[in-house]
Amino acid sequence: MAPLFGILVSALNTALAFLVRSIIVKFVTFFAMFFVVHEFVPVMESLLPNGFGVSSSLVTLTSGTWYFLDLCAFSIGFPAVVSAAAIRFI
Repeated sequence: MAPLFGILVSALNTALAFLVRSIIVKFVTFFAMFFVVHEFVPVMESLLPNGFGVSSSLVTLTSGTWYFLDLCAFSIGFPAVVSAAAIRFI
């Protein structure tokens, strides 16, 4: 009976070691990363400038400049570049 008990204890010890080393540690690590990102995004968002300066500077462009900007698909490219630059830091 004692060798069987030793085998069961060894199996239980192996299962608990796997649980503690892989699952619980990963859960705590990923929860900490989620919490940090969740709390710092509003702080970073408050530090970013608003879009009023961009829109007021685009109002001053002439019609000839708008023609070439529309020819180069500026209305699609500029928001994509701004979004990519913002997402790069998140």
